[in-house]
Amino acid sequence: MFFIRSRSRRPARPLRQTLAAVVVFGALPALCLAQPSPGVFGPGPGCNIFPAPASVGATVGLSYFGPPPSSTNPSLVGPVQLIKAGQVDDRKGVVTLPLYRGSMQGSKKAVWFILTDVNDPEVASLLGLNYSAKLNFAGNGVRNASFDENNNVVFERGTVDFKPVRSVSAGPPSAPFPPAAAQPGSVGDASYSPLVRIGNVIYNAPVVAYDVEAGDINFPNGNADYSKVHDEVVAIDTNEMTVTLQMVNGFSFGRPLWYISTEASLPDVAAIEGATYAPLLHSLVTGRDDSFSSPVERLFIAVNGPSEGGCNNPMRQGLYAALTDGYRPNNVFGGIPTIAPDYSPLWNGNLYEWTPEAVNRGYRGQLREEFQILTYVQDGILTGPGGAKFGDSQFIVNCPPIQRLN
Repeated sequence: MFFIRSRSRRPARPLRQTLAAVVVFGALPALCLAQPSPGVFGPGPGCNIFPAPASVGATVGLSYFGPPPSSTNPSLVGPVQLIKAGQVDDRKGVVTLPLYRGSMQGSKKAVWFILTDVNDPEVASLLGLNYSAKLNFAGNGVRNASFDENNNVVFERGTVDFKPVRSVSAGPPSAPFPPAAAQPGSVGDASYSPLVRIGNVIYNAPVVAYDVEAGDINFPNGNADYSKVHDEVVAIDTNEMTVTLQMVNGFSFGRPLWYISTEASLPDVAAIEGATYAPLLHSLVTGRDDSFSSPVERLFIAVNGPSEGGCNNPMRQGLYAALTDGYRPNNVFGGIPTIAPDYSPLWNGNLYEWTPEAVNRGYRGQLREEFQILTYVQDGILTGPGGAKFGDSQFIVNCPPIQRLN
């Protein structure tokens, strides 16, 4: 068992029996706060999905290879940066995004935020954001804002408390899932959601700091004060107005990707991810996938995937692995930009478990593609947690994809 001691006076919230809180991105080492969470370059192939160069196994060097087809057609093979407003550092596995300062209506308190997605394709192209048509159906989880006389954003409601310290207590080594307790490191009030409507446009605008002045959160070289900023912040520069965030490994339709995780609709999920608990997101409809009026896209999370050997296991995946070795679980996403038009940054968690028979026969492996998972469910090889019916685990994680790796 590991335990991260909390300095917060806020009592830990109980885990939900739905296991929705069991989530997404792994646990931390014993008695270590270690924010942000482990990055994309783990100590072995199971925790590092960065693809090999095209020259491996060829009779010519890498310099002979021309540019990837994705440079002219993003749907083809090759790396694609999805959120073009940011600068990706592929050596550190981080992304640096523009930082914006707004204010709260009435109190005038400072709101520091980023932009990642929008429901208007022209605005997306203009600002270098991800376009998501599904955000048009996210009205239940949206708060409103307007522009002041200087065109700075004024939020009508929704505040975030960054003072709590994230804490996670896992189950025993034989059954680390579900964790015994969890406390998110940042907590939104009942009206908080990263989704903001300004006029007729809906933005995904995660808050990374609140009710602090520029000098209080200026950490351009790192060593941020996580009682004042989001737990996934690596560095923040209020002079240059940029913020650098840790990225996370994942897959979409067999292709490796890097993304950021900023909010979750349940406190336990947020705690284990290092994300902000955003209560208003829980009002969004889940379970409808790509049907009319659905604001979400599915996220597939292994419960008991291969974990033996930790990061040295190239097949490593899932919550057992994440809760025992402290690295991310290599989740599988549905459609992302350049792959499918049904993209949404609001990922609806679908937990799956390998059956005892599949485990005993040695069938477990690393899954990387939605329809492979759904086929295994249909064939009875995968189920929901504890043998339950596979499907909606009734939580949402805000995870904008940043970079498709091939």
